[in-house]
Amino acid sequence: MTYIEEYKEGNKFSGIYLCKSKQVLKTKAGKTYYSLLLQDKTGIIDAKVWELNNGIDDFDSMDFIMTEGMVTTFQGSRQVNVSRIRKAQEGEYDAAEYIPASKYDREEMYAELKKLVESIKEPHLLKLAKKFYIDDDEFVQEFKSHSAAKSIHHGFVGGLLQHTLSVMKICDFLAANYPVLDRDLLLTAALFHDIGKMWELSEFPSNEYTDEGQLLGHIFLGAELIGREVALIPDFPAVLAAELRHCILSHHGELEFGSPKKPAIAEAVALSFADNLDAKLETVTEVYDKSDPTLNWLGFQKTLDSNFRQSSGYLQKRKKGE
Repeated sequence: MTYIEEYKEGNKFSGIYLCKSKQVLKTKAGKTYYSLLLQDKTGIIDAKVWELNNGIDDFDSMDFIMTEGMVTTFQGSRQVNVSRIRKAQEGEYDAAEYIPASKYDREEMYAELKKLVESIKEPHLLKLAKKFYIDDDEFVQEFKSHSAAKSIHHGFVGGLLQHTLSVMKICDFLAANYPVLDRDLLLTAALFHDIGKMWELSEFPSNEYTDEGQLLGHIFLGAELIGREVALIPDFPAVLAAELRHCILSHHGELEFGSPKKPAIAEAVALSFADNLDAKLETVTEVYDKSDPTLNWLGFQKTLDSNFRQSSGYLQKRKKGE
């Protein structure tokens, strides 16, 4: 099969892909069309079915569909104009080919995260961290395969591990350069800041919000988990538990971004910036990965609130295969 990442503008688009989502919409003139997101393990591409004729069979979201069309570009991003669709039959596809995954080795990332966990010196925080991320094999396996988002950033197998490790590494750097920061508290907060996403999002291939995710959200779920778990650790300092939960509750930085509290201690400030930095740069990475190498403007990116293009230095690296 041809993977989504391999298609260029002007290519014929043909193959079996997972229909991640299907919307039935109308043009300004009142004509019905389908807006689709097609997925394989290398990514997601936007697709449009403008002509609902006999070549378009019945299908729905989360179906595997045989798709034919042409690759075009719209506002700097690739898009498929679909001409034919039929629902694929079992045996025609391998489901593993349609689950996007981190480009980095998950076992190597986990080994790096484990070293950071073991470097925590405060005994209560270390016991809490090890209970989940070292001693609980079932949790570790689920954590290593979970995504960190539905679509915006790190929305792939291993995404939660990749994001958590990146935030921990940024926080480790910050703690080494700003004595005002308590490294143990900051690293533990980074480790647990998105743990609620384990229950906010379902497993692949659906990777959709659960009922808990819709009703409560990962920030509350994470803070609630910490509240339960610290109560089980003898003599866990109450003030330290409150500070850790505060970091989780405030890690989105602003009330309008979903945090019920704004950062009120240095560690919470550092965590919110580290989380935002990694999320933003991964978002840029995914925008670039979906675009051809070019100095042309890629169009307004809603999640970045700006018109974007690739830098000349980045293009040189990409041409060299770095």
